Amino acid sequence: MFGLEPHVLLLLIACLVAACAFEFVNGFHDTANAVATVIYTNTLRPWVAVIWSAFWNFIGVLTGGIAVAMGIVYLLPVESLVDQNVYHGIAMVGALIIGAIIWNVGTWYYGLPSSSSHALIGSILGVGIAFSFLPGSNNAAVNWGKAGETGLALLVGPLFGFSLTIVMMFLLKRFVRNKAIFKEPHKRKPPPLWIRLILIATCTLVSYFHGSNDGQKGVGLMMLILIGIVPSYFALDHAKNPLDMRDSLTKVEQVMQKVNVGDLSVQDRESVAYIKSQTNALDSIFAGKTEVKQLPQNARFEIRKAILLLGNQAKKIQSSEKVSLSTEDRDTLKTSLSKMKEFTDYAPWQVLVAVSVSLGLGTMIGWQRIVKTIGERIGKEHLTYAQGASSELVAAAMIGASTAYGLPSSTTHVLSSAIAGSMVANRGIKNLNPQMVRNIALAWVLTLPVTMALAGGLFLLFRAILPS
Repeated sequence: MFGLEPHVLLLLIACLVAACAFEFVNGFHDTANAVATVIYTNTLRPWVAVIWSAFWNFIGVLTGGIAVAMGIVYLLPVESLVDQNVYHGIAMVGALIIGAIIWNVGTWYYGLPSSSSHALIGSILGVGIAFSFLPGSNNAAVNWGKAGETGLALLVGPLFGFSLTIVMMFLLKRFVRNKAIFKEPHKRKPPPLWIRLILIATCTLVSYFHGSNDGQKGVGLMMLILIGIVPSYFALDHAKNPLDMRDSLTKVEQVMQKVNVGDLSVQDRESVAYIKSQTNALDSIFAGKTEVKQLPQNARFEIRKAILLLGNQAKKIQSSEKVSLSTEDRDTLKTSLSKMKEFTDYAPWQVLVAVSVSLGLGTMIGWQRIVKTIGERIGKEHLTYAQGASSELVAAAMIGASTAYGLPSSTTHVLSSAIAGSMVANRGIKNLNPQMVRNIALAWVLTLPVTMALAGGLFLLFRAILPS
C-alpha cells in the first residue's frame, strides 16, 4: 500500500490509530463540557445527553470545513512539512501525538477540565522548536505568525466567556420575570418545557461547534501524519488536476515581473529571487504535460513543496512596504496563491469520517469525571437553569465565531470560564470554589510548557533512534 515497506506501513497505521485515540480522548475529555449543564439540570438523562452530543459532534466534524485543520498543519515550519524522509515524518507525528495523549489522559484521570486544544498545540510547538536544534534546519522553529493568531484566540476565548456570561446573567435577571430559572433544579423533576428546550438547544450548539472546531484539529493531525509519512501520495488533493493551477501560476509570474528589485532590501530581493526559482520549478514540472497521468507520483510532492515555499516567501513580499505593486496586482497575487493552496489544503473524506467516529465514540465514554467537576466543583452552589443556558449559549457563540475565522478554540476553557462567570454573577467572586479554580488554573498554565517539553523531547529521541 502506497509503495511503503511493511514496517513503515505498520508505523503509519500505528500513527493513524494514535490520532484516532487522541480524538477519542478528546471526546470524553472535552465534550463533557457540552453535556454537563443538561445533566445537572435534569434536562436530559445522562445516556441520552451523551448520545445526542456524540451525534452532533459527528455532524460538526463532517460539515465544519478544514480551515482550523490547516491552521494546525501550518503551525509547524514549512521546512519540516516538505521533508520527504519517511522516518522524519514518523518522528514528528509520533512525538506530538504521544505528548498530547499523555497530558490529556493525566488531567482526565484527576477530573481536571484541561484543554485538548492546548495539549495538541503545545505538542506541535514543542516539535517545531526541537526541529530548530537539528542540523540543516536553518533555525526554522515554528510558524510564529500562525502561532500568535492561535495563542491570541485561545487566550481571548476564556476572557470573553467569563465576561459575556456575567452580562448574559444580568440580562436574564433584568428581563425574565419567571424566577424559577434562577433556582436550584429539582433532584428528580425535569425543568419546565421552555427551559428544557433552551438547554437542549444550547447543548446541541456547543456539541456541533465543538465537532466543527476540535474535530478539525484531529483532521489536521491526521493530515500531518499522512503528509509526513506518505508525502508523494497525499501531497496534493487527488480530486483536483494539478495542471489546472497553471493559470494561477502564470498570474503570479506576471505580477512578480512588475516588482522593481532595485528598490528592495537585500532580504526582499532574496525573497523575489526565491519566488521566481519556485515558479520556474513548477514550470519545469508542467512543461509538455497535457494529462495528469503524465505527472510522475513524486512530482506531486515537488509541486506541494514549491507551492508551500512560494506562498511562504510571497507573504514576506506582500507585507513589505518597499515593494511597489498596485492594489490590483496585490489582489491578483493573493487570489492566485490562494487558488494554488486549494491543491494542498484538503482532507480526504475518509479522514473526516475516521475523526468523526472517534470523537463521537469518545463522547459516549468516560465523560463522568469532567462532568462532575463542571456541574459541582467550580462554584459553591448547584448549577441553575439560567447558569447552564447562559454558559452554553456564550460558549457556542465563541466557538462558532472561532471556527468561522479558521482559529482554534478551547471548548474546555471557554465553557469552564463561562460557568465561573455565571457563579460570580449570582453571588460574587466568593461563590467560586477556590481550591478547584486553582487546580484548573494550574492545569491550564502547565499544559503548554509540559506538552512542549514532552513532545520536543520525544521528537529528538525518535530522530536519534530512527534511520536518518
